[in-house]
Amino acid sequence: IPQDPSNQKCGRKKTVSFSSMPSEKKISSASDCISFMQAGCELKKVRPNSRIYNRFFTLDPDLQALRWEPSKKDLDKAKLDISAIKEIRLGKNTETFRNNGLADQISEDCALSVIHGENYESLDLVANSADVANIWVSGLRYLVSRSKQPLDLMENSHNTPRFAWLKAVFEAADVDGNGIMLEDTAVELIKKLNPTLKESKIRLKFKEIQKSKEKLTTRVTKEEFCEVFSELCTRPEVYFLLVQISKNKEYLDANDLMLFLEAEQGVTHITEEMCLDIIRRYELSEEGRLKGFLAIDGFTQYLLSSECDIFDPEHKKIVQDMTQPLSHYYINASHNTYLIEDQLRGPADINGYVRALKMSCRSIELDVCDGPDNEPIICNRNNMTSPLAFRNVIEVINKLAFFASEYPLILCLGNHCSVQQQKVVVQHMKRIFGNKLYTEAPLSSEAYLPSPEKLKMKIIVKGKKLPCNQDVLEGEVTDEDEEAEISRRLSEDFSREPKLIWLCKELSDLVSLCKSIQYKDFETSMKSQNYWEMCSFSEAEASRIANEYPEDFVNYNKKFLSRVYPSAMRIDSSNLNPQDFWNCGCQIVAMNYQTPGPMMDLHTGWFLQNGGCGYVLRPSVMRDEVSYFSANTKGIVPGVSPQVLHVKIISGQNFPKPKGACAKGDVIDPYVCIEIHGIPADCTEQRTKTVQQNSDNPIFDESFEFQINLPELAMIRFVVLDDDYIGDEFIGQYTIPLECLQPGYRHIPLRSFVGDIMEHVTLFVHIAITNRSGGGKAQKRSLSARIGKKAREYTMLRNTGLKIIDDIFKLAVHPLREATDMRENMQNAMVSVKELCGLPPIASLKQCILTLSSRLVSSDNTPSVALCMKDTFPYLEPLGTVPDVQKKVLAAYDLMIQESRVLIETADTTHDKIVQCQKAGMEFHEELHNLGTKEGLKGRKLSKAIESFAWNITVLK
Repeated sequence: IPQDPSNQKCGRKKTVSFSSMPSEKKISSASDCISFMQAGCELKKVRPNSRIYNRFFTLDPDLQALRWEPSKKDLDKAKLDISAIKEIRLGKNTETFRNNGLADQISEDCALSVIHGENYESLDLVANSADVANIWVSGLRYLVSRSKQPLDLMENSHNTPRFAWLKAVFEAADVDGNGIMLEDTAVELIKKLNPTLKESKIRLKFKEIQKSKEKLTTRVTKEEFCEVFSELCTRPEVYFLLVQISKNKEYLDANDLMLFLEAEQGVTHITEEMCLDIIRRYELSEEGRLKGFLAIDGFTQYLLSSECDIFDPEHKKIVQDMTQPLSHYYINASHNTYLIEDQLRGPADINGYVRALKMSCRSIELDVCDGPDNEPIICNRNNMTSPLAFRNVIEVINKLAFFASEYPLILCLGNHCSVQQQKVVVQHMKRIFGNKLYTEAPLSSEAYLPSPEKLKMKIIVKGKKLPCNQDVLEGEVTDEDEEAEISRRLSEDFSREPKLIWLCKELSDLVSLCKSIQYKDFETSMKSQNYWEMCSFSEAEASRIANEYPEDFVNYNKKFLSRVYPSAMRIDSSNLNPQDFWNCGCQIVAMNYQTPGPMMDLHTGWFLQNGGCGYVLRPSVMRDEVSYFSANTKGIVPGVSPQVLHVKIISGQNFPKPKGACAKGDVIDPYVCIEIHGIPADCTEQRTKTVQQNSDNPIFDESFEFQINLPELAMIRFVVLDDDYIGDEFIGQYTIPLECLQPGYRHIPLRSFVGDIMEHVTLFVHIAITNRSGGGKAQKRSLSARIGKKAREYTMLRNTGLKIIDDIFKLAVHPLREATDMRENMQNAMVSVKELCGLPPIASLKQCILTLSSRLVSSDNTPSVALCMKDTFPYLEPLGTVPDVQKKVLAAYDLMIQESRVLIETADTTHDKIVQCQKAGMEFHEELHNLGTKEGLKGRKLSKAIESFAWNITVLK
């Protein structure tokens, strides 16, 4: 099992970004962008021939043209008129970038292209930082959209809806109506509008203004108030986004918001009325609420609200099928639940149970010993100082058992009591739990455990049982595995026979569905283990099995429950990595809830899904009776098409100083690590550069791509760390299953080391998930090129060596190829439309159509194409002559409609052929052994044939 990345410091070398914002003046309006562009800066100019030149670019004072120097052309030629600009693109989204040999070394977030002229030529540029790229893109877009109307920019910034609102706020607080107020009042007012700002920072800003104007008074005017608020409360990255989606206005109307929610945020069934409702709830100005527009402050509030949470609200409800056998679920489990400190010295504490049950833990542990006055107790057997009365613990469990989840609760009973006190244990449990106790004898006619749905509101006892063939009142059974392992370790005598303990019939009868037995090997288990019997594995033993027999472990866990407990050597109660055992299908991986850290983060994050009910359905490849899955796969999961996760880390908000950091000012140098956890082939991590000395709003603007082979088992952990730390580097983290991610622009609520949500501490990101092929030509920059040849491995069938069966599977080869072709042709056609629209592979089709529609309207607002429905398919017919550039786009659109048509019209037949082959293959499932023996296959060869059969069925399914 590979080492878990989150235990090591990020391996990548330290890189530092010095924000290139001029004199730290933040961009908070269009005029800020324009001033920056007029002052000019160096940009790299990229040519198709792989050459890159450094040039100094400026915007003319009259805002009519863009110029660069040095240039061989005379001054009039080395310029581009703003009126000739068609589009401005952020990112490497032109032919030049796609074909330039050096494109790999250019950051996606620093690249921009200016598309100009009737032939849509491109001027391709690279800025020194993402900040600068954003300023040029926003400024130029603003100018292009405004070039249709004269504008006086400098006047403009004070007539915006935002300034009208701020003036109103100021006037309401200015009781005397003198147009000035005390600095203290102004500071209070800004703090009320934005509670996350530090007072010292607001005061400093006012001081700066007083100094620059050489004022003697500390009174604040209306203009100064507006200026300070705008500078401190505008997040440039949100401003750039607003300008981009509002088509270069400084506010959003309901239509802009609707397109943003559909095209970027992946929201479906959105109406204009819903958007107006959002505007009414989040816009701060009276005027905006009435007229239906959202300015920067309301938009920022909206993006920070729970409505834009990264966690998909669907998964906050129970969304999985709860009627499958218990062994098909991962179960939220706690180890030594009675501890709140380490297992060597920690006293027993009732709060251990309270905490676990409130976090919807569904498997808890009770170690019961003889207590005084014939009352059994629960205690840490290494520390007998503060035992808990068994009765009291049971009462707490009874009260909270179904507080967080109504699905069954498993009590793992470690019994160290005399027969006399065992009877007291039974009396207490029967009296307190009453009919919640599940004691019905399992039916031997069934093959699997009952479902969580069937066992709702039931408490199941796991423990030892007397042999059913002896009618005795008490008898000897072997000690629990975990106890046995600990005593073996302590005595160093590994050959000792397991210790025997006495068990009374009453306690034995409480155990029905979870009878503890000793594990010998898979062969024995598959022959003789009953579905209601379960084994516990020590961490070391489970790791060995996971490495040596990963496929067998998965198959075993389809029918039986396995419990994995942390090694007895973990005397500090540290946690094992649960993912290593989930990958093999183990359901009950017991965690030390009292020990926070990366492993507990993974556990907590994983069980957030499915309504946080403590049960998560395993992927079907780990449940189907005939299916092949090995956790150690080098990348390909049969029949599962891999995905690519695209993450852009944009910025952070209000990062606190690491808790344990020693003497050091309030300054931090944050960076972000993105860890992917899942099957070993998916585990990886990447980090952003470090932002120097900024905890309030560090801007990272970095994009990452991850290939995910088994999305259903993948989790993503965002960790924020301090690069300049003394003692402690941890700032915050958030862990989320891949399946629960929402696409688009999202704020991530960071959690502290112990797992609490920290108020106002967030990470702003953009998320997109695409199919692996991404399609289109093999692009140099994305994962697609490197994957070309391997792209189809997940549909390859294997030879079983049994002729009659191989002949059936041969019939599936052609339909599988057909299916993969249709799917890939469709994806490739979509990607080439995206490329010709100048959009990245992560763009949605909605965004493509929006871009396309703006292009297909000529300068006098007449459309150049008509939409015609032919046999219910939407074709675009040119009206008159269309320029070559648009012909290319229309041809790509045509091809996309064609491929959709092929897919829609032939998918069903291909699908039926694949299903037929699967059914025909399955008819031989029972016969496999006999067929193999007839062909003379035995031992390893026979099991290889059975494995290939399962692989093929999995691929077809």
